[in-house]
Formats: sequence, C-alpha cells, structure tokens
Amino acid sequence: MTAACCLSALAALLFSCDANREKPGLAFVNGPEPQTLDPALISGQSEGRLAYCLFEGLTRLNETGDVVPGAADHWDISADGKTYTFHLRPDLRWSNGQPLTAKDFADSWRRVLEPETRAVYADVLFVIENAQRYQKGELKDFNQVGIRVLDNDTLQVRLIAPTPYFINLVGFATYLPTPLTVIEKYGNNWTRPQNFAGNGAYLLQDWKLNDRVEFKANPLYWDAANVKIKRVDALAATQGNTAVNLYFTGQADLILDRGLILPQILPGLKKRRDLHVFNYLGTYFYRFNTSRPPFDNPLVRKAFSAAIDRDTIVNKITLGGEQAASSFVPDLIKGYQPYAGIGYNPDQARSWLAAAGYPNGKGFPRISILYNSSQQHAGIAVEIQAMWKRVLNVDVELRQVEWTAYLQALDGLDYDIARSSWVGDYPDPNTFLSCFTSGNGNNRTGWHNANYDAILQAANREVDPAKRFALLRSAEKILTNDEPPIAPLFFYVGMQLYDPDKFGGIHGTPLDDHPIQDIYRKDVK
Repeated sequence: MTAACCLSALAALLFSCDANREKPGLAFVNGPEPQTLDPALISGQSEGRLAYCLFEGLTRLNETGDVVPGAADHWDISADGKTYTFHLRPDLRWSNGQPLTAKDFADSWRRVLEPETRAVYADVLFVIENAQRYQKGELKDFNQVGIRVLDNDTLQVRLIAPTPYFINLVGFATYLPTPLTVIEKYGNNWTRPQNFAGNGAYLLQDWKLNDRVEFKANPLYWDAANVKIKRVDALAATQGNTAVNLYFTGQADLILDRGLILPQILPGLKKRRDLHVFNYLGTYFYRFNTSRPPFDNPLVRKAFSAAIDRDTIVNKITLGGEQAASSFVPDLIKGYQPYAGIGYNPDQARSWLAAAGYPNGKGFPRISILYNSSQQHAGIAVEIQAMWKRVLNVDVELRQVEWTAYLQALDGLDYDIARSSWVGDYPDPNTFLSCFTSGNGNNRTGWHNANYDAILQAANREVDPAKRFALLRSAEKILTNDEPPIAPLFFYVGMQLYDPDKFGGIHGTPLDDHPIQDIYRKDVK
C-alpha cells in the first residue's frame, strides 16, 4: 500500500471509527518493546511507565504531577536540609507475600551503586553522601554511604548538600525497591512473570515479546482498594500507523507517546475531543559522537548546529505546536532562564566549517544520522540531511535501525550523529545538564569537559537558589554554545489520545508522567 493510501485509510478511521472497547480494562500504546523491567537498568520513558506499574518508591507522582506519599507515609527533614528520615507504611508486602522493609530500599540502592550492576542512572543517587565515591570504587565500605536503616520501618538518608528535588528523586525509577532475594534466586530471569515480585499497584501477568505486557491488580498493594482498573495491557508499537490503527479500531484506549501520533493527521485530530495537548519538560536533540573525527572538532559541531533551521522542522515536520530550541533546558522551570545557544546562521555555519578545514564541505568525510524506526524521526532526518547539503555542501546518509540496535549503537558510540530526546526526571535544570558530565551513563557522546563537570558539582553544593541557577546557566552555555556535543532542535508538546467520556485520571503534567493506577473508567460501573 502506498503512503497516500495509508494516510487515506487512517483519515477514514479518524472520522468514522468509534473506539469502543468491550472489556472493562485499559489497553495503552506504550512505544517500543521494553528492553528490561529492572528499575536499576531502565533508561527509557516507555520502560519507566511499566516500572511504575510494578514498583512503588518512597514517594510517587500522582495524576496531576504532584509528589505524594508512596511506600513511605511521611518523612522528616532536618533543619539544614541534608538529612531525610522516611517512615514506611506499616505491614508493607512484596507481591509474593514477603515483608517489605527499610532494608529492602537500602539494599536496592546499594545494588544500583554496585559498579557491576552498570546502572545507567546511578548518578541520580550521587546527591547522597559518599554514593559517588562508592559507585566509582573509591570507597569500599557501604556503611560509609549516607544510607541508614534505623529499624524495619525507618530509613534515613544523608545528602551532600540541601537538594530541593530529593523528594521527587526518591520516587524516580532508579530509586524503586527491587526484591533482592528473588534476584539472587533467578538472576537475570527474575523479571519473568513466573518469577516476578514487586510492590506496586500491579502484578506482571504476561510478557508477549513485540506485542504486549499484561498486568493485573496487585491484591497486596497497600492501596489496592483505590486501584480502579484491574487489568492493563501495555501494547508495543514503534510506528505511528500501527499506533493510530490500534486506537481507532478500538484495540487501544490510550496513546501516551507524542511520537506515535502522526503529524499528517493532526489537522483532523485537532477537531476531536480525543486529542489532549500540553507543555512539559522534554527536548528533542541530536548528539554528536565526539570520540572520533570529524565531530571531535568543536568547530565542526558548531557548524552543523548552526546549519539547522529549527523553525522549518516544527512548522513542516512535527506540526504539533512544538517550539524551536537552541537551549537544552525548556523554559518551564520557575526561576531559571535557559541559555540560548547556537541558532540558525548559515553564514556562520559555513565559516566554522571552513575554519575546521573543510571550506564549502571540501574533503568532508561521509557521515550518517542514526535514528530508531519512526516516521517522525525519519522525516526530521531527511529534512536535516537536505539542510546540511544545502548550507554546508556535505553528504549525509540516513541510518534507520530498530530500538534495540539503536540503544546498542548509542551505548557503544557506534554512530556519527544520533537523534535523541530527554524528558526531565524531576523539575530542575540539573536533570538535563547532569546528563553530559564525564562518565555519566546518559552522556553517550564521548564528550567530557572538566570545567563543565566542576560547575555542575559546585551548583549541587550551592545552597543559594539564585547563585545555583546562575552556575547551571553557565554550564548550559558550554553545552549548547561554546563546545556543544549536542544540537537541540525543539521542545516537546505532550499529546494523548483518549476518549474523555470513557476515561478520567489522565492529565498533562510537567514530567509527562501518567500513573496508570490513577486512571479510571467512567463508562463502567
């Protein structure tokens, strides 16, 4: 079937189908096939959604994006803001019936910090006293890390400095508890349905590769009585055609991933009540592999960034109201003014490329753009490929791969330029800027800058909010202007597809977080 026919078929579905599911559950399109359900190892937003179904941290975000008590029903904060004492709910249980105690949290966090775990997000624990030294192998005694089990129901954490977003952090995926006895028994197979144990609102019922992950309500969850939807299917889909067909034929009730809502059908969708749009802390950008030529040269990276007409991308390709970006941090964090880095400037781009030794693109090696399978990623790559040819006179190949191969290429620095995105894990600039510190598991560019690292470290120890934000802004200037390993393209808008007459408990939130346990059906009593 041709692309025109596909779009005609989708348009027919869009205006004729009534997405009406028979069974009183929830099926949502979750994006790519999850690579893991182990909270210590996940790095993608789609895996995170599933982890939050299966596990619960000391705190969690509710349907409106507010921090609420989770496994801890309350906590105390010392006067200097550096010591947190969490009091767990009484009689917490794993889904296999075993008691869940403060030691389980301490052991889970230790597992994240163990170097052999290779947790990509281990750095989010570095706000804890001596956590970084332990993870780097500089400290062998875990008892010197600022994590103390005071008794079965009380966990105390000492921080290196006051951290205003720490209450958000302890609800983040990497801080989720994991059942160490189950992991020790089953090893890497512990997340198989027959072996699994969690403490979240749902149990892992089945995992059908490249199809769906199935959940059922966990009767041992402390708030089981308020989990309204008892059966949930998370459907795997990487193509927008597949996702919208699932929705408009009634096989899915909800699409949460903006990248799966085809730009071509947005004009029609905007006339329907199904479409829900909001702003959130998310940035779409390109990474440069700075570990090898030609992008080991900062002038080349600056030239390629200045040759991108971001307004054309959002006005021609994405079509959802996205805002063109030259900063990495979205302008949505109160008190922080992002640094506007390199914008579209063809003359400057050509000048930088000539200064790097490639006048008018002469002698420039063939390079490629890596992206995972998606119509939108492909459309953006084709447009930027043409821009770089027109402005810089360089030839760029397109390299589309599936999700698993894409992640492997990023981790192995097996690419020249790669499409990427980042959604904030907590409402603070540090969640964006810390990604590119030296050795950070989310860096994936080969870039390291000692001054940048030092500024981030100083900011994390600064107690004055205004001074702290000034430090972070100076770091963002290095990242997006002075020596950029990335080229920001646009800030996301969130989009959801669901029938508001059938479902409630779904809202646009700053972190694009949508807890499944808070969703309820209006059409089933």
